[in-house]
Amino acid sequence: MLLAPCSLLLLAQVHRVNKDGSSASLYDDGDGYLVDTQSGTIIDGAGNRTTWGRDTTRHKGKKDIPIGQFQWALEPRLGTVIDAENNDTVVHDFQKWNATDGYTGEYNYLGNIGSPRLSRLYFNRDNTSDEFLFLQPLSFFRGSLQDFRFTNTKSPITNLAYHSCGNRQTGEDRVRGYFATNINKLAGLGFKLDYCYGVGYYPSQPNSMFGSTFYGYYRGERYNIHAYIGINHMKMGENGGIEDDRYIEDPLSLGQNNSGIIPTLLTQTWNRNHEQHFYLTHRYNIGFNRDIEIPDSLKPVPPSAASLLLELPDSLQKALREDSVARKIMVDSLLQVWHNEHSVPKEFVPVTSIIHTFELSNLKHEYLAHNTRDDYYTNNYYGDGNAIADLTRALSVRNTFGIALREGFNKWAQMGITLFGTHRLRSYKLPDGQGDMMRYTESDVSVGGELARTQGSRFHYNTSAEVWLIGEHIGDLNIDGKTDLKLRLGRDTLLADVHANFMHRKPSFFFRHYHSQCAWWDNNDLSREVRFKIDGTLRLQKFGTKLQVGFENVSNYTYFGMQNTLHDDAKAGSILPTDYSHAVGVMQASSVQVFGATLSQNLKWKAIHWDNQLSYQTSTNQDALPLPKLNIYTNLYLVFRMGIAKVLRVQIGGDMRFFTSYDAPDYSPAIQQFAVQDARYERTKIGSYPIVGAYANMHLKHCRFYVSARHVNAGSGHSFLVPHYPINSLTIHLGLSWNFFN
Repeated sequence: MLLAPCSLLLLAQVHRVNKDGSSASLYDDGDGYLVDTQSGTIIDGAGNRTTWGRDTTRHKGKKDIPIGQFQWALEPRLGTVIDAENNDTVVHDFQKWNATDGYTGEYNYLGNIGSPRLSRLYFNRDNTSDEFLFLQPLSFFRGSLQDFRFTNTKSPITNLAYHSCGNRQTGEDRVRGYFATNINKLAGLGFKLDYCYGVGYYPSQPNSMFGSTFYGYYRGERYNIHAYIGINHMKMGENGGIEDDRYIEDPLSLGQNNSGIIPTLLTQTWNRNHEQHFYLTHRYNIGFNRDIEIPDSLKPVPPSAASLLLELPDSLQKALREDSVARKIMVDSLLQVWHNEHSVPKEFVPVTSIIHTFELSNLKHEYLAHNTRDDYYTNNYYGDGNAIADLTRALSVRNTFGIALREGFNKWAQMGITLFGTHRLRSYKLPDGQGDMMRYTESDVSVGGELARTQGSRFHYNTSAEVWLIGEHIGDLNIDGKTDLKLRLGRDTLLADVHANFMHRKPSFFFRHYHSQCAWWDNNDLSREVRFKIDGTLRLQKFGTKLQVGFENVSNYTYFGMQNTLHDDAKAGSILPTDYSHAVGVMQASSVQVFGATLSQNLKWKAIHWDNQLSYQTSTNQDALPLPKLNIYTNLYLVFRMGIAKVLRVQIGGDMRFFTSYDAPDYSPAIQQFAVQDARYERTKIGSYPIVGAYANMHLKHCRFYVSARHVNAGSGHSFLVPHYPINSLTIHLGLSWNFFN
């Protein structure tokens, strides 16, 4: 009699796990939720996953604070929940977390922490976004919704991190705090604060940035809501690069070798960005409750009358044996109680979701300069060149309404179908050259649909299409498709995914219009971009092999390019930036094709680890889209445990970054964007220079800390990541991160 109800509960759990695509063993927490006994994950009938409360089967009788959390990200358009890892608490390679050039050193940047950056790997760039262009190069510091992690935690968690390098005159510091807590099983809230300051190892390039994020959510069976607020204030000093690369390559020829007094092109010049982002998405699920199907062989068998009566006191049993009518009434009553206690469990099955997403983004961009050399800019459209104070404002409001037919509500519903419509209003303010502001307003309406299969453990896909029907972008089209497959290959598992995208779009606003004192354009005749991209990944989980391959064809490729002018007294063929006046503009190339492939292989033998990544790529138009042929990252290290009970994890080793020489994009402080070098003049190549580092990374319980030396081979070559912007010389970095649970 005791085994039968246990079997009933076990089958209910297995059914629910299969529906969610998980194979973990679960137990019922008594409130209609199933809990993974290893991680504490709770899965409700709508497939929502949480990590609430104490696991009483493991902590009974103990006073330990329950530790455990689950994180997810959101797809911004419809607020679709995407399972995600907790990148903020990753132990391995923690020393890379605060590196502006990225985990594998793939980014070109200006040298100081938080500076604008651009990935050398084309297929790692975000070329689909039409967000405000000024924010795209600030991806290292700037928090965006796509990267943010919502957290469901067993107990309130606080993470504090501190990173430091150098001294007060040249160094950098970063302080970061994260807090998350649950209100109940289904709701939680939290915030993240981030402050970064870098003086810079070269004059006139200090960066000061402050970011804050606040979030809240409720994930019920019928109603879900997520709210997000992100506010970023980012101020960057601009020095325009150094006057002569020989200060780095051959400093003795110029009579000095101190980077602190190397002259730069600009002083007292800044770019400031103030961003506010408000996001809310919610959905209501319409569905039904159904009994969980259980085979007859495992259904509990009602007990016999005799077995029911045996649980009664002896005196009552004796009285019932003498009164048959009372005995029958008692048996019927006990059977009813038994049926009530062993009723077939039910689950909520969502059939249709009604979705609304609201998003508001506000940007204030300022370019300030108080001491600009007369020959630096080619053009001065208005005002005093030594008192530049350009202001640009942008506002975007987007509302999306959708209705989704959910997958999995019966055996025939093998995919989900979603229809949606979006209205987006954009407003821009640019200087008019007369001391006032010009307003531009754009309003668009688009409709689209999505087919998706997210359940199951082996095969998934997502296909969407969106077309713009009304407004400035009428005629734009975006078709996107993704699929992934999981296969067993002997003792290993092969993971494969393919992504294809077709996009027909009008260039974004700031390619069409921009006004400032030294850069001005109104490009009303730009052709629409047509992009077709296909890329995919093959990965062997146990063997540690990963291959990424991609191809993209772009018609009317739109980009920024330098339009410099050689001074009359300068020598032809000069590459000195002081011999040119600077200007930047928008250009289009009729056709560009890009092919890229990246092979990653992680090797391990006992405590020795060797991680490698080799990327090859080629562009058919290096003038419009310059790319290095090869990009290499290698990391050789030891991982071992030491101390009492082996509780200290140690990772110690060295890494190297390298890419072949190419005409890398220049950087324009006037628009805070990377722009290809002017093809009419001699161009500056960078690359073919290894960047070597060494580190020790340790983890002890809830604490992570590291010490690393970056660019240990400084002084041995052409050490630039952007033309005329040197890499910082040898620097020692320290970092600490601590988790608190209470």
